[in-house]
Amino acid sequence: MTIKILADSACDLSEHYYNGFDIEMVPLTVHINGNDYKDSIEITPKTVYDALRNGGHAKTSQVSPQTFKTIFTSYAQTNQPLVYLAFSSQLSGTYQTAKMIEQEIKEEYPDAPIHVLDTKCASLGYGLVVLHVAKLAKEGAQLNEIIHAATDHAQHMEHIFTVDDLEYLHRGGRVSRTAAFVGSLLKIKPLLHVDDGKLIPLEKIRGSKKVLKRMLEVMEKRGANFENQVIGISHGDDLERAEQLASLIKEKFNVKEVIIEMVGAVIGAHSGPGTIALFFLNKPYK
Repeated sequence: MTIKILADSACDLSEHYYNGFDIEMVPLTVHINGNDYKDSIEITPKTVYDALRNGGHAKTSQVSPQTFKTIFTSYAQTNQPLVYLAFSSQLSGTYQTAKMIEQEIKEEYPDAPIHVLDTKCASLGYGLVVLHVAKLAKEGAQLNEIIHAATDHAQHMEHIFTVDDLEYLHRGGRVSRTAAFVGSLLKIKPLLHVDDGKLIPLEKIRGSKKVLKRMLEVMEKRGANFENQVIGISHGDDLERAEQLASLIKEKFNVKEVIIEMVGAVIGAHSGPGTIALFFLNKPYK
């Protein structure tokens, strides 16, 4: 029986990937202007970015326990193997909720072939892990192969990103009010990465023109075997800069493929418009 891959909406993949590789998606929730929306189903990232630009505030919440219970029960009853690759547990409580429900379901269905993994990844870095594993599942890979590949891919996925306005990270509690104010005043663009699932500042760069060049330098230092990799770029409603970065990468590293997607509504609510993120593996690709 084919192994089903489940992801949540924080992986920032487009619908054609879900359809093309038979990936099931469960949405997180976006709260904006007093209304609740299922991410990528009832709201688009563009709507969130426009609202933020107009002074609106956006919040997000994790997948509900009942949603996981419904999904996991359906797979337990049919005994179809399910692997849920979760958004980083350091950025959302969704993974912990899924693990709790997995244990609950297995009390009733001890042999239920349900597996929940914490990718410790976000946005398209998380999406690339999901896509890699979904391709293996479609090719008929065994469960142990899929779990090993997911774990290995996730462990070695680099996330290098910058935001256009520190104010949005301040609202999400990532930087102080003073840092946000001074950063905006001095046109400082922070470069951040994800380490063990957490957002960690790398350095501060004066001026947006230097940021893309610096991202390439970090990529060259940390990455490996680019010609056999799929590189990911996600953006906060700034396709022009994302395509500029993709062009620089193709020219410099002769990469196999670059996927460009918009940062989804859930992550975009915290990172804001103008975010540019780069994702690649830091070890030779198997």
